Amino acid sequence: MLFLVRTTGLAAGTVILTLTATPAFAQTPAADPPPPPPGWTGSLAAGLALTQGNSDTSTVNVAFDTKRDTGSDYLFKSTGLFIRGESEGALTTNRLALDARVDRKLNDRTSLYVQGVYLRDQFKQIDYLVSPTVGVSQWLVKNDRTELAFDGGVGLVWEKNPDRDVQTSGAVTVGQNFKQKLSETAEVTQRVSALWKMDDFNDALYIFGVGVAANLTAQTQIKAELLDTYKNRTPSPDVQTNDVAVLVSFVYKY
Repeated sequence: MLFLVRTTGLAAGTVILTLTATPAFAQTPAADPPPPPPGWTGSLAAGLALTQGNSDTSTVNVAFDTKRDTGSDYLFKSTGLFIRGESEGALTTNRLALDARVDRKLNDRTSLYVQGVYLRDQFKQIDYLVSPTVGVSQWLVKNDRTELAFDGGVGLVWEKNPDRDVQTSGAVTVGQNFKQKLSETAEVTQRVSALWKMDDFNDALYIFGVGVAANLTAQTQIKAELLDTYKNRTPSPDVQTNDVAVLVSFVYKY
């Protein structure tokens, strides 16, 4: 409550004071400041499978993903996966996949990106496959529980196979990523990527993955993922076009 004081002069030397009660205006509470940018975030994952008896096998997988978000229009992210397996002392799987990407945000749902992809797969007879591309990414759904995004790009691809010269071509790529929170402690992820060579669209690489993860603590998870890699043109008829891996790993998030 505010009180206003008024003075009224009646005659010389006479002053009357009048007090008037006026309700005070309620002050609007200040809005909470937005949370600070997360900076570096990501995860490290590792898994090991062993069998003994009629057959002795071992498979190890190591993976990472990392992201840097400083609150600017630029976002950096990178992922990697290494799988190595043996059966009866003979190597059966030896694969390394890496990628790195920088997004330039145009608005809350659209961004331009520059991306680089590297793949080495001994049993697909790929000494290396390197592909830098540029493109556009579009979020169709993006909220606290569901994320769905598509992207498409163009660039180059270099592929080296054993006892062959390096093949160079233009490249066209598309990708799709989906994430759905099932609860506060569990989520499902799914992703698809495709790369076509411009000089032969029948020479393509497709990767499909689907997984489920459950929290153990605020920073740890158990994750199971099915990963399908398909290359419809291989260097040799002895090389199968399709490889499927089931990965179970322990994940630490930072």
